[in-house]
Amino acid sequence: MVFSSLVFLCIFFPIIFCLHSAIPSIKVKNVLLIIASLVFYAFGEPVYVILMVISAFLNYLCAILMEKINRKAVLITAVVVNIGILSVFKYTGFFITTLNSILHCNINVPQITLPIGISFFTFQALSYVIDVYREQVEIQKNFGKVLLYISFFPQLIAGPIVKYRDIALEIDNRSISIAETAQGLRRFICGLAKKILISNTMAVVADHAFGQGFDSLNILGAWIGAIAYTMQIYFDFSGYSDMAIGLGRMFGFHFKENFEHPYGSLTIKEFWRRWHISLSSWFKEYVYIPLGGNRKGKIRTGVNKVIVFFLTGLWHGANWTFVVWGLFHGAFSFLEEFVPSLKKLPRVILHLYTMLIVTVGFVIFRADTLSLGLTFIAKMFTGFEFSAASMSFIYQQMTPFFIAMLIAAVIGCGPICFLNRKILGFSNMEGHENGKATTEVSDLCSKKENLVQFTLYAASFVLLLWCIIRLSGGSYNPFIYFRF
Repeated sequence: MVFSSLVFLCIFFPIIFCLHSAIPSIKVKNVLLIIASLVFYAFGEPVYVILMVISAFLNYLCAILMEKINRKAVLITAVVVNIGILSVFKYTGFFITTLNSILHCNINVPQITLPIGISFFTFQALSYVIDVYREQVEIQKNFGKVLLYISFFPQLIAGPIVKYRDIALEIDNRSISIAETAQGLRRFICGLAKKILISNTMAVVADHAFGQGFDSLNILGAWIGAIAYTMQIYFDFSGYSDMAIGLGRMFGFHFKENFEHPYGSLTIKEFWRRWHISLSSWFKEYVYIPLGGNRKGKIRTGVNKVIVFFLTGLWHGANWTFVVWGLFHGAFSFLEEFVPSLKKLPRVILHLYTMLIVTVGFVIFRADTLSLGLTFIAKMFTGFEFSAASMSFIYQQMTPFFIAMLIAAVIGCGPICFLNRKILGFSNMEGHENGKATTEVSDLCSKKENLVQFTLYAASFVLLLWCIIRLSGGSYNPFIYFRF
């Protein structure tokens, strides 16, 4: 995995980017990106790349057929086929194991390897077919363009989930400037640093805590592990999204943001408006609203939300821990709706409440089983054993580098606003009536902005070198969302 990451950073991406920049024809550019995307996916999944191409072709064909036969029947077929493929590869073992447990039978559980990113490219393919059915996008007659949309390598295996209508125009017509390329590269490096420097560091401590025997885990160790995982999953996934958005921009594509500082939320409902935005919006647009949304009374609205939170949890993985995690968030979303006075609490209290629910929820998300998750949560609130073994575990985790990265993680969770005129001290310089004074102010502002930009790009270069060094040292964990 370390070797493949270095190959991508130092060989694969630079070659593809240079070729893409040198080729004048948009059609040839698209062919290049299709080939690159298939090679990229085949590097990790040499067999299942065929499955992805078949999935893309089936959805392309269903869209074409909507012009010729019953549109609704074609849509139902497409939904059944897509969900069926996803279920076979992702949920067969889960369903059989659950059935064995309930009925006390002994059905053999097949060992099916989960294709990387199947949940992401399946949902993208479904959104295209549904949007064609709704006549929100035109039917694409060129299979290559549909394949490029579904397989584009920057966001293929871990999102964000992109809708076809969001990039349809850029598939046919896009431009690349030096400024856009530089901004995209800086965004990519920022995401890489989030993953390599912060997420991987948090992962080591989280893995130790969740793998630690409960006899030697006390309340402090449990909270350190829970907080470490809460930071790990955010910087892991938002880091990948940053990398995808940055790479996309370098190739002329503009993906929507997938995270908006979710750990700054004051309610669980707000958290879900900021966390994994592409998934939340997908379920809202293609499940919640078609079910009736909030248009059919409170009871029906409640049922619709339960369904969405259940499916959101199940989408994340074939384990009851994910389902309970989804319903856990749903329960507090209901609480906020039916107890409006909750929102009148002081902002500090609301923020602490939200982060408590999020952190406890991620313990369930991370645990291998529900019983282990509940035991870990119990340690977080009742583990007042301060034995030599439990304290030794804590001392081993609190290394200077971990503490430094934890501080960086806490700071990085918030909306750090910089490069605006107020922070740079320009607010008092505006409004001069004298033309010469205005010109001088403008020149000063420009110089300061250029200095800040230069500093940021220099810092990005240092971060890139640091990440490569860390990767070369073997300190790498796969992205968490690769298994979804």
